[in-house]
Amino acid sequence: MPDAIADAKRALRADLRERRQQRSDADRAVDAAGLAVQLDALVERLGARSVSCFLSTPTEPGTQDFIRGAVARGIRVLLPITREDGLMDWAVADPDGEIADGLYGTPEPVGEVLSPLAVNDVDLLIVPAAAVDRTGMRMGWGRGYFDKTIGSMEHCPPVYAVVFDSEILDAVPHDVHDQPVTGVVTPTQTIALAPAGR
Repeated sequence: MPDAIADAKRALRADLRERRQQRSDADRAVDAAGLAVQLDALVERLGARSVSCFLSTPTEPGTQDFIRGAVARGIRVLLPITREDGLMDWAVADPDGEIADGLYGTPEPVGEVLSPLAVNDVDLLIVPAAAVDRTGMRMGWGRGYFDKTIGSMEHCPPVYAVVFDSEILDAVPHDVHDQPVTGVVTPTQTIALAPAGR
């Protein structure tokens, strides 16, 4: 049965990846500006002073505007650095800092590296996703980094996944190791899902 779940995830990811690649540069600029507004409001509403976020790839809803603005307002932003053992180190966001390709070609900060435990101090986790369903189940891109991080936190803060509006689905295929999220943020809206266990 796990093979059926893996096959369903693979097919859905391929479809979502193709749709993301069809977005125009103009759409991406509008998406990034809208996402920054939504994330700023979420941070304000939660009173978060320290957050984790991710450096978006060109096809994801853009996070760089939000990160720059948050740092300028004195919010501590941690950015993930992938490791070969499946864990993530972290670095404090620096708008003038260097960015390089990580293990899987995703943008990652270059600078002082903090251990995987550094994320335990944040007030809010902002994570990437391929899709999220209306029960709060998140489907990532298949490497499991964020599921491991969320699952290992003793006192997990709110977790919000970033997707496009069309990627909020009625249901996503999921396995036992997949972790639910508290809510979802798109370029046009923020939805609290409040799944069980979070």
